[in-house]
Amino acid sequence: MSEQEKKRRFSGIKKSRWIRFISASLLLIAFTIWSSNYYLLLLLFLFVDIYITEYIPWRAWRKIENKPLRKVFEWIDAILYALIAVYLINNFVFQNYKIPSSSLEKSLLVGDYLLVSKVSYGPRVPMTPLSFPLAQHTLPILNCKSYIENPQLEYKRLKGTGAIKRNDIVVFNFPAGDTVLSKVSNPDYYTLCHIYGKDKITNNKALYGDIIYRPVDRRENYVKRCVGMPGDTFEIRNNQIYINSLAAKNPKHLQFNYYVMMSAPDKRLSNRHFEELGISVDDREQIVVEYNYDILNFIGFEQNEQGSYNPAYFLPLTEEAKNKLESMSIISQVKPIPNELYGNDVYPLGATNWTAANYGPLWIPKSGETIELTSENWPIYERVIRNYEGNDTQVKDGKIYINGVEATTYTFKMDYYYMLGDNRDNSADSRYWGFVPEDHIVGKPLFVWLSLDPDKGIFNGGIRFKRMFRSVETLAE
Repeated sequence: MSEQEKKRRFSGIKKSRWIRFISASLLLIAFTIWSSNYYLLLLLFLFVDIYITEYIPWRAWRKIENKPLRKVFEWIDAILYALIAVYLINNFVFQNYKIPSSSLEKSLLVGDYLLVSKVSYGPRVPMTPLSFPLAQHTLPILNCKSYIENPQLEYKRLKGTGAIKRNDIVVFNFPAGDTVLSKVSNPDYYTLCHIYGKDKITNNKALYGDIIYRPVDRRENYVKRCVGMPGDTFEIRNNQIYINSLAAKNPKHLQFNYYVMMSAPDKRLSNRHFEELGISVDDREQIVVEYNYDILNFIGFEQNEQGSYNPAYFLPLTEEAKNKLESMSIISQVKPIPNELYGNDVYPLGATNWTAANYGPLWIPKSGETIELTSENWPIYERVIRNYEGNDTQVKDGKIYINGVEATTYTFKMDYYYMLGDNRDNSADSRYWGFVPEDHIVGKPLFVWLSLDPDKGIFNGGIRFKRMFRSVETLAE
């Protein structure tokens, strides 16, 4: 190409295209420095051609004379730009998250929409890079995978503005979501295998569906409170958390389930009572006395003059709501669930006599720390060593083998966290499926940008304006 041709190619370029080229280049350079992946700078040559030289006719569709066809290409061009922008923002800056269940009530409510910052803890480089934006694992309508499994990239996290602190509310990928059933999501696959046996689950596709394996970053998103940090010794005694043998501070809106009995056969809690107590419609459970006679007797409720029990409820209550109920003349007694009624289907399944109310002590793995492996602690750490840290594990003749070599100790590669819900008796959390590895951490919710009450209509108090644009840190203190 002659010098005159080169000059003609660079002359007459609109100022707006130079501005877009410079802006895109500066963003790319900044992202390259942030990610320390300097191969990305090769994209600058592509930017030069897209915005300046146009050796490749990127915008040739604009010369199509057929107007409808040109309009189609215009839409395709706009959609591609939007998808790329959404992909980058969603993976590296922030994403939207909707509270789907009551596990964090009354700190965060069902219907709260959160802005989740990826930058707060450092965004992960996508481990499954070929995925459709805004679809976690399944494309709506088509009901197929929203990602292509290969290639799979190694875990890497870019530098963030901070690190996880104790009592942070954290969004993460569900650790036990590596294996899921297409027709049954709750309980999780591992719990169902423990209850019914793996063969029964595998051989009953009509009931359970297909077994699906998901990469780390395509697993379901959960949100809980981080109560245990790497290296902590975690324990629960009578529903009180202890960290390194010291009682932990409880969240302001901590809830437990209680049995509540009315003072007379004709007394009931009204909708007004439930609203004042902040109890959602889904949580308003009235006990059928005839079917729960033995339980009410075991708990210690007194019978009325007719030899039966007054109307009773089973409700999640904060300490404040519990005190309100106890002050009402229509209430005779409020009793917590006796520890004897708690089941022992907690992590590690079937290996201890722990319950959700009395759990541990349990050491939380920390990167670089080494533990001695024993037959007692192997059920606790086997899934970590095998599933999360990628080792082959076996137990033969009472001896532990890791990658075919007998092992008496193990040094952890990653940090792990322990996550609980504030609605303790209605939360599927670390007590039931174990630790959260650092490579599962998604981000930190910053604030509620929209809050919709599922029990009310939009024009009948359904928008909770008082919660909107309030920080999660303030709501969940």
